[in-house]
Amino acid sequence: MNLKDKVAIVTGGAMGIGRAMAEGLAEEGAGVVIADISKADIAAREMKAKGFKAIGVRVDVSSETETVKMAEEAVKAFDRIDILINNAGIYTSLIPGPMEKITVQEWRKVMDVNVMGMWLCAKAVMEEMRKAGGGRVININSGVPFKGIPFLLHYVASKGAVIGLTRALAKELGKDNILVNSIAPGFTLSDGVMENETQLKHFREISTQVRCIQRDEHPADLVGAAKFLSGPDSSFITGQTLVVDGGAYFH
Repeated sequence: MNLKDKVAIVTGGAMGIGRAMAEGLAEEGAGVVIADISKADIAAREMKAKGFKAIGVRVDVSSETETVKMAEEAVKAFDRIDILINNAGIYTSLIPGPMEKITVQEWRKVMDVNVMGMWLCAKAVMEEMRKAGGGRVININSGVPFKGIPFLLHYVASKGAVIGLTRALAKELGKDNILVNSIAPGFTLSDGVMENETQLKHFREISTQVRCIQRDEHPADLVGAAKFLSGPDSSFITGQTLVVDGGAYFH
């Protein structure tokens, strides 16, 4: 068990990609903090019923107060923080459309959660990672900034910012043995996406067609990358974005 005695916080961990990653890390022996704006306690109870070590914490990642509390609850339950998976973000509720239809309010909310939220969560756990002698920050990104897809301009811009945030944090925190990387999924059939008929109509078929592996992508397809970047086999990798999209984009 590569992550035995490690502790991971997974934001947006109650469902979809975050839930799959949380269970994947727990399978490797990690204690897991499910941090989500809703259903965190339910997800944690379900994981504990499977024999995993887990707690649920309600958090809005765009709130500094709540992210600090998230870190405090993790330490209270497990005494340390080793891994942060910054997965929480706004995507599945967005309706694709032309840039002039995006409101200022929606643009700011996407940036607050998708970019500032990652910074606030990283900021909240840094002291504990330094105490532990190092740590891993994994920012869940997207392949969209590499391809520049239309009709989700604010989302694409936010994920482009995550690439820069990942690289800058890696430079800043390398001296503390804190490694910072990101994972960029393709169009993934998460729980939320399956409820958004407009996104399915716009992106599902074309996403499958342009992949080398021509099938739908599921949350489980991303778990191996999360385990790798959290574990000992990636101890000299930082500042990188690992694209996991079935071969739709090469870089």
